[in-house]
Amino acid sequence: MSTDSGTQKVGRPRAKPQGSSDLAPRDQILGAAAALFAEHGYAGTTTRAIAERVGIRQASLYYYFAGKDEILLELLEISVRPSLAYVTPLLAEPDRPAALYALALIDVETLMATPHNVGVLYLSHEVQQPRFDTFRAHRDELASAYKRLVEGLVDDPQFIGACCMQLVEMVITLRRDGEPDASTAPAIATACLRLLGLPEDEVTRGVSAGERLLAALAD
Repeated sequence: MSTDSGTQKVGRPRAKPQGSSDLAPRDQILGAAAALFAEHGYAGTTTRAIAERVGIRQASLYYYFAGKDEILLELLEISVRPSLAYVTPLLAEPDRPAALYALALIDVETLMATPHNVGVLYLSHEVQQPRFDTFRAHRDELASAYKRLVEGLVDDPQFIGACCMQLVEMVITLRRDGEPDASTAPAIATACLRLLGLPEDEVTRGVSAGERLLAALAD
C-alpha cells in the first residue's frame, strides 16, 4: 500500500454507522466480524457465525473474503490506513510540532472510527502470527513516523516517539470503558506536544498550526 499523497488527496476518517443496511455487503461483513471478535474473541468466532450475523449464506461470505484471517487483516488495516496516508506529507513538513499534532490527531480519529474498537486485538496472540505481517509492518511504519517527527526536538526520539504512539493508542482503552467524545482526539494530540517539553505558548501554536496543516492536506 502506498502512502505517497502526490496524486491522492487525504481525508479525515469518519465513523460508519454500525449495523446499517445501507452498507455494502463487504462492509456489513466487516462490521459483523468486528462485533463478534469483540464479543467472543478471534478464536471463538467462525465464518458461519459472521455470515449469520449479516444474514447471508456462509458461501456468500467467501465471495468477499477468503476466510477469517483475511477479514481480521482488513479490520486491522482499517485502523492504520488513514493515518499512513498522512505520513509522507507530514514528514516533509518543516514545522515538526504542527506535523506531530496533525498525525496524532488523525491517528486518534482513525482508531475512534474503527468498527467495534478493533484495536483491542492489537496484542492478541493471533495478530503476532506471520499471516498478519503486513499489518505489523504498517504499524511499525507509524511508530517510525512518530520517532522521526520528534527527532531534533528531544534527547531520546525513540522513547518519546514510542510514548506519543502509546498516548494515541490509549483511545483504545478509553473506547473499551465508554465512547470518547469529540474533545478526546485534540486532547491526546495536544498531550503529545507536551511530551516534547515545549513551553505552553509553543504548544498552543503547534495545535493551531497542526489544524491548519490538516485542513490544507484535506483540501
